[in-house]
Amino acid sequence: MALIQVNFLSQALMRTVPINVILPADKMTFPGMPQAEPKPYKTLYLLHGVFGNYTDWVSGTRIQRWAEENDLCVVMPSGDNAFYEDNPGAGNFYGKFIGEELVNITRKMFNLSHKREDTFIAGLSMGGFGSLRNGLKYHQTFGAICALSSALVLDDAPNSTYDTPFFLSNRSYFEHCFGRDLETAVTDDRNPTALVPMLAKEGVQFPRIYMACGVDDGLLGANRAFSQLLTDNGVEHTYEEGPGAHEWDFWDTYIKKAIDWLDLKPTGLGINSGNVGVV
Repeated sequence: MALIQVNFLSQALMRTVPINVILPADKMTFPGMPQAEPKPYKTLYLLHGVFGNYTDWVSGTRIQRWAEENDLCVVMPSGDNAFYEDNPGAGNFYGKFIGEELVNITRKMFNLSHKREDTFIAGLSMGGFGSLRNGLKYHQTFGAICALSSALVLDDAPNSTYDTPFFLSNRSYFEHCFGRDLETAVTDDRNPTALVPMLAKEGVQFPRIYMACGVDDGLLGANRAFSQLLTDNGVEHTYEEGPGAHEWDFWDTYIKKAIDWLDLKPTGLGINSGNVGVV
């Protein structure tokens, strides 16, 4: 399993940015073990949460193992703490970076499928919000969305104040991520809860959607409400709850469930230090 760090100049962010890429190009098998068919890789663009960066998923979960078992390329960018949104005032176009530029440039760099049905986006917490927002906005690119413990906080942002001590609840932080006019941001395509009825009215083909949240997670109510919103708008999706809070044990378990839900027809692990094959 190749783990590759790439640095490239992003036009959307106007700076050099790092990404981690898991690529099963070096998968080694012994005779008699299943062989992957040589063809462009299906790809998962995987987003981290607040306080994290492009290394989080590799450090916190067994994503390398799940990727190798499923012959899946996984691309992990850094999103700062910006909720993967476009904010012209701050000069950050994270939505465009995730939904267009990152997909295009990694397809140039690696042997990735260009098919919508082979291109997926997922994330946890802030990354769950980012995967829903950008997966829906760029629904012509992504065939599936997997959102874990999604931080669906924008609806409440207009009620925030500047004197809240914790930055994640402070109005200045929300304005940095979503722009100064938070009331408008709630109603336009920056907000997944606004995008769902917009796209349903347009009659677009929604990506397949998988959502999960821990029963002890403070974001459980918001995730239940979003699942109900999808149902109310006739959007088929899978929503699961399970033991756990806002923590890596939950995400390690449920990113595996999400990948299983994608139904990638796994060929199994290759030869590595933890799997030496049949002796």
